[in-house]
Amino acid sequence: MDFKGKVAVVTGGGSGIGKACAQEFIEKDAVVAVVDRDAKTGKETAAGLKSKGGKAEFFQVDVSSASEVEKLIPEIVSAFGGIDILVNNAGIQRYGTVTTISEEEWDEVLSINLKGAFLMSKYTIPQMIERGGGSIVITGSVQSVAAQRNSVHYVVSKHGLLGLTRCLALDYGGQNIRANCVLPGAIDTPMLRWAANLDSHPEKVLGACDSLHIRGKMGQPEEVAHVIVFLASDQASFMTGSAVMVEGGLLVPVGGMAFQQSGTGSTKA
Repeated sequence: MDFKGKVAVVTGGGSGIGKACAQEFIEKDAVVAVVDRDAKTGKETAAGLKSKGGKAEFFQVDVSSASEVEKLIPEIVSAFGGIDILVNNAGIQRYGTVTTISEEEWDEVLSINLKGAFLMSKYTIPQMIERGGGSIVITGSVQSVAAQRNSVHYVVSKHGLLGLTRCLALDYGGQNIRANCVLPGAIDTPMLRWAANLDSHPEKVLGACDSLHIRGKMGQPEEVAHVIVFLASDQASFMTGSAVMVEGGLLVPVGGMAFQQSGTGSTKA
Protein backbone atom coordinates (compact mmCIF):
# COMPACT_ATOMS: atom_id res chain seq x y z
CA MET A 1 0.00 0.00 0.00
CA ASP A 2 1.33 3.37 -1.03
CA PHE A 3 -0.45 6.56 0.00
CA LYS A 4 2.05 8.99 -1.49
CA GLY A 5 0.23 12.17 -2.46
CA LYS A 6 -2.86 11.20 -0.42
CA VAL A 7 -4.28 13.25 2.42
CA ALA A 8 -5.88 11.35 5.31
CA VAL A 9 -8.06 12.94 8.00
CA VAL A 10 -8.37 10.94 11.22
CA THR A 11 -10.83 12.02 13.91
CA GLY A 12 -10.07 10.95 17.45
CA GLY A 13 -6.53 10.85 16.12
CA GLY A 14 -4.81 11.75 19.36
CA SER A 15 -5.03 8.35 21.02
CA GLY A 16 -6.12 4.74 20.72
CA ILE A 17 -7.21 3.43 17.33
CA GLY A 18 -7.07 6.89 15.77
CA LYS A 19 -3.45 7.40 16.79
CA ALA A 20 -2.53 3.96 15.46
CA CYS A 21 -4.20 4.83 12.13
CA ALA A 22 -2.35 8.13 11.90
CA GLN A 23 0.96 6.37 12.54
CA GLU A 24 0.32 3.74 9.87
CA PHE A 25 -0.79 6.29 7.27
CA ILE A 26 2.43 8.22 7.89
CA GLU A 27 4.48 5.04 7.54
CA LYS A 28 2.84 4.54 4.15
CA ASP A 29 3.65 8.10 2.99
CA ALA A 30 0.26 9.76 3.46
CA VAL A 31 -0.15 13.27 4.78
CA VAL A 32 -2.23 13.20 7.97
CA ALA A 33 -4.58 15.66 9.64
CA VAL A 34 -4.89 14.59 13.28
CA VAL A 35 -8.29 15.79 14.49
CA ASP A 36 -9.14 15.65 18.18
CA ARG A 37 -10.81 17.79 20.82
CA ASP A 38 -8.05 16.91 23.31
CA ALA A 39 -5.23 19.34 22.55
CA LYS A 40 -2.65 17.52 24.67
CA THR A 41 -2.91 14.11 23.04
CA GLY A 42 -3.52 15.58 19.59
CA LYS A 43 -0.42 17.77 19.69
CA GLU A 44 1.69 14.93 21.09
CA THR A 45 0.59 12.57 18.33
CA ALA A 46 1.22 15.10 15.56
CA ALA A 47 4.62 15.95 17.02
CA GLY A 48 5.52 12.27 17.18
CA LEU A 49 4.58 11.80 13.53
CA LYS A 50 6.68 14.78 12.51
CA SER A 51 9.65 13.51 14.50
CA LYS A 52 9.60 10.40 12.31
CA GLY A 53 9.75 12.51 9.16
CA GLY A 54 6.03 12.49 8.45
CA LYS A 55 3.91 15.40 7.31
CA ALA A 56 1.15 15.89 9.85
CA GLU A 57 -0.74 18.67 11.59
CA PHE A 58 -3.04 18.75 14.58
CA PHE A 59 -6.47 20.37 14.37
CA GLN A 60 -8.42 20.85 17.61
CA VAL A 61 -12.10 20.39 16.85
CA ASP A 62 -15.27 19.18 18.52
CA VAL A 63 -16.71 17.01 15.75
CA SER A 64 -20.22 17.38 17.19
CA SER A 65 -20.18 21.12 16.38
CA ALA A 66 -21.36 21.94 12.86
CA SER A 67 -19.71 25.35 12.89
CA GLU A 68 -16.35 23.93 13.97
CA VAL A 69 -16.42 21.13 11.39
CA GLU A 70 -17.52 23.47 8.60
CA LYS A 71 -14.55 25.69 9.43
CA LEU A 72 -12.15 22.75 9.82
CA ILE A 73 -12.43 21.24 6.35
CA PRO A 74 -11.28 24.35 4.42
CA GLU A 75 -8.38 24.67 6.88
CA ILE A 76 -7.23 21.14 6.10
CA VAL A 77 -7.65 21.71 2.36
CA SER A 78 -5.68 24.95 2.61
CA ALA A 79 -2.89 23.21 4.53
CA PHE A 80 -2.63 20.05 2.42
CA GLY A 81 -4.36 20.75 -0.90
CA GLY A 82 -7.33 18.41 -0.53
CA ILE A 83 -8.73 15.35 1.25
CA ASP A 84 -8.66 11.78 -0.07
CA ILE A 85 -9.38 9.69 3.03
CA LEU A 86 -11.61 10.27 6.03
CA VAL A 87 -11.46 8.03 9.08
CA ASN A 88 -14.47 8.78 11.28
CA ASN A 89 -13.10 7.36 14.51
CA ALA A 90 -13.93 9.88 17.25
CA GLY A 91 -16.15 8.46 19.95
CA ILE A 92 -16.91 8.23 23.66
CA GLN A 93 -18.31 5.48 25.90
CA ARG A 94 -20.94 6.07 28.55
CA TYR A 95 -23.15 3.69 30.54
CA GLY A 96 -26.81 3.50 31.44
CA THR A 97 -30.24 2.30 30.38
CA VAL A 98 -33.19 4.17 28.89
CA THR A 99 -34.60 4.77 32.37
CA THR A 100 -31.34 5.74 34.10
CA ILE A 101 -29.64 8.12 31.66
CA SER A 102 -30.59 11.75 31.19
CA GLU A 103 -31.52 13.42 27.93
CA GLU A 104 -28.23 15.31 28.16
CA GLU A 105 -26.24 12.08 28.43
CA TRP A 106 -28.10 10.63 25.43
CA ASP A 107 -27.39 13.78 23.41
CA GLU A 108 -23.71 13.80 24.37
CA VAL A 109 -23.04 10.28 23.10
CA LEU A 110 -25.17 10.52 19.96
CA SER A 111 -23.70 13.93 19.12
CA ILE A 112 -20.06 12.88 19.31
CA ASN A 113 -20.31 9.30 18.06
CA LEU A 114 -22.94 9.61 15.33
CA LYS A 115 -23.55 13.26 14.54
CA GLY A 116 -19.80 13.84 14.45
CA ALA A 117 -19.36 11.25 11.70
CA PHE A 118 -22.31 12.75 9.81
CA LEU A 119 -20.86 16.26 9.99
CA MET A 120 -17.34 15.21 9.02
CA SER A 121 -18.73 13.29 6.05
CA LYS A 122 -21.08 16.10 5.04
CA TYR A 123 -18.31 18.67 4.74
CA THR A 124 -15.57 16.35 3.48
CA ILE A 125 -17.42 14.61 0.64
CA PRO A 126 -17.60 17.71 -1.61
CA GLN A 127 -13.80 17.98 -1.34
CA MET A 128 -13.44 14.30 -2.24
CA ILE A 129 -15.67 14.77 -5.27
CA GLU A 130 -13.40 17.58 -6.44
CA ARG A 131 -10.43 15.19 -6.15
CA GLY A 132 -12.23 12.56 -8.23
CA GLY A 133 -13.23 10.32 -5.33
CA GLY A 134 -12.10 9.09 -1.96
CA SER A 135 -12.50 6.58 0.84
CA ILE A 136 -14.37 6.89 4.12
CA VAL A 137 -13.82 4.38 6.92
CA ILE A 138 -15.97 4.52 10.04
CA THR A 139 -15.10 2.93 13.38
CA GLY A 140 -18.20 1.11 14.50
CA SER A 141 -18.18 -1.73 17.03
CA VAL A 142 -19.40 -5.25 17.57
CA GLN A 143 -22.20 -3.26 19.16
CA SER A 144 -23.14 -2.08 15.68
CA VAL A 145 -24.74 -5.51 15.25
CA ALA A 146 -25.21 -6.68 18.85
CA ALA A 147 -25.80 -5.07 22.23
CA GLN A 148 -24.29 -4.82 25.68
CA ARG A 149 -26.37 -4.25 28.78
CA ASN A 150 -26.36 -0.81 30.38
CA SER A 151 -24.99 0.96 27.28
CA VAL A 152 -28.09 2.07 25.40
CA HIS A 153 -26.81 5.38 23.97
CA TYR A 154 -23.46 3.89 22.96
CA VAL A 155 -25.11 0.87 21.30
CA VAL A 156 -27.60 3.05 19.41
CA SER A 157 -24.80 5.33 18.19
CA LYS A 158 -22.79 2.37 16.90
CA HIS A 159 -25.82 0.85 15.16
CA GLY A 160 -26.35 4.24 13.54
CA LEU A 161 -22.79 4.39 12.28
CA LEU A 162 -23.27 1.18 10.31
CA GLY A 163 -26.41 2.64 8.74
CA LEU A 164 -24.54 5.84 7.93
CA THR A 165 -21.77 3.84 6.28
CA ARG A 166 -24.20 2.02 4.00
CA CYS A 167 -26.02 5.23 3.05
CA LEU A 168 -22.73 6.94 2.15
CA ALA A 169 -21.74 3.95 0.02
CA LEU A 170 -25.08 4.03 -1.83
CA ASP A 171 -25.41 7.76 -2.25
CA TYR A 172 -21.84 8.57 -3.35
CA GLY A 173 -20.64 5.43 -5.12
CA GLY A 174 -21.30 7.16 -8.43
CA GLN A 175 -18.80 9.85 -7.42
CA ASN A 176 -16.11 7.21 -6.82
CA ILE A 177 -16.39 7.43 -3.05
CA ARG A 178 -16.25 4.22 -1.03
CA ALA A 179 -17.46 3.85 2.55
CA ASN A 180 -16.79 0.94 4.89
CA CYS A 181 -17.21 0.25 8.59
CA VAL A 182 -14.93 -1.69 10.92
CA LEU A 183 -16.48 -3.47 13.90
CA PRO A 184 -13.86 -3.92 16.64
CA GLY A 185 -14.24 -6.07 19.72
CA ALA A 186 -12.63 -5.04 23.01
CA ILE A 187 -9.49 -3.05 22.15
CA ASP A 188 -6.86 -1.99 24.68
CA THR A 189 -7.28 1.76 24.34
CA PRO A 190 -7.30 4.62 26.86
CA MET A 191 -11.11 4.64 26.58
CA LEU A 192 -11.38 0.97 27.52
CA ARG A 193 -9.02 1.44 30.45
CA TRP A 194 -11.04 4.46 31.59
CA ALA A 195 -14.12 2.26 31.56
CA ALA A 196 -12.32 -0.50 33.48
CA ASN A 197 -11.27 2.00 36.14
CA LEU A 198 -14.91 2.80 36.86
CA ASP A 199 -14.98 -0.59 38.59
CA SER A 200 -13.46 -1.17 42.02
CA HIS A 201 -11.44 -4.03 40.52
CA PRO A 202 -10.25 -2.80 37.11
CA GLU A 203 -7.85 -5.71 36.69
CA LYS A 204 -10.80 -8.11 36.79
CA VAL A 205 -12.59 -6.07 34.13
CA LEU A 206 -9.52 -6.19 31.89
CA GLY A 207 -9.25 -9.93 32.45
CA ALA A 208 -12.91 -10.33 31.51
CA CYS A 209 -12.29 -8.33 28.33
CA ASP A 210 -9.46 -10.70 27.44
CA SER A 211 -11.62 -13.77 28.05
CA LEU A 212 -14.35 -12.56 25.67
CA HIS A 213 -12.17 -13.37 22.68
CA ILE A 214 -11.28 -16.74 21.16
CA ARG A 215 -7.55 -16.16 21.49
CA GLY A 216 -7.91 -15.18 25.14
CA LYS A 217 -6.82 -11.57 24.88
CA MET A 218 -8.29 -8.30 23.71
CA GLY A 219 -7.07 -6.52 20.59
CA GLN A 220 -4.47 -3.79 20.22
CA PRO A 221 -5.15 -0.49 18.43
CA GLU A 222 -2.63 -1.36 15.72
CA GLU A 223 -4.58 -4.51 14.84
CA VAL A 224 -7.66 -2.43 14.03
CA ALA A 225 -5.60 0.24 12.29
CA HIS A 226 -4.18 -2.34 9.88
CA VAL A 227 -7.71 -3.09 8.66
CA ILE A 228 -8.79 0.56 8.51
CA VAL A 229 -5.76 1.54 6.45
CA PHE A 230 -6.34 -1.41 4.12
CA LEU A 231 -9.95 -0.36 3.59
CA ALA A 232 -8.79 3.17 2.82
CA SER A 233 -6.34 1.89 0.21
CA ASP A 234 -6.77 1.04 -3.47
CA GLN A 235 -6.26 -2.60 -2.53
CA ALA A 236 -9.83 -2.51 -1.19
CA SER A 237 -11.17 -0.89 -4.38
CA PHE A 238 -14.07 -3.37 -4.71
CA MET A 239 -15.18 -3.00 -1.09
CA THR A 240 -17.88 -0.52 -0.18
CA GLY A 241 -20.79 -0.63 2.23
CA SER A 242 -19.02 -3.43 4.08
CA ALA A 243 -19.12 -4.20 7.80
CA VAL A 244 -15.74 -5.74 8.59
CA MET A 245 -15.35 -7.63 11.86
CA VAL A 246 -12.09 -7.00 13.73
CA GLU A 247 -13.20 -8.64 16.94
CA GLY A 248 -10.97 -11.61 17.68
CA GLY A 249 -13.88 -14.00 17.31
CA LEU A 250 -15.90 -12.35 20.08
CA LEU A 251 -19.19 -12.90 18.24
CA VAL A 252 -18.43 -16.42 17.02
CA PRO A 253 -19.41 -18.73 19.95
CA VAL A 254 -23.08 -19.44 20.50
CA GLY A 255 -23.81 -18.32 24.05
CA GLY A 256 -20.54 -16.42 24.37
CA MET A 257 -17.08 -17.42 25.54
CA ALA A 258 -18.14 -17.84 29.17
CA PHE A 259 -20.66 -20.45 28.03
CA GLN A 260 -18.03 -22.27 25.99
CA GLN A 261 -15.40 -22.19 28.73
CA SER A 262 -17.78 -23.48 31.40
CA GLY A 263 -17.62 -26.94 29.88
CA THR A 264 -21.18 -26.78 28.55
CA GLY A 265 -20.13 -25.79 25.07
CA SER A 266 -20.88 -29.27 23.75
CA THR A 267 -24.57 -28.89 24.54
CA LYS A 268 -26.61 -29.10 21.37
CA ALA A 269 -28.33 -25.89 20.32
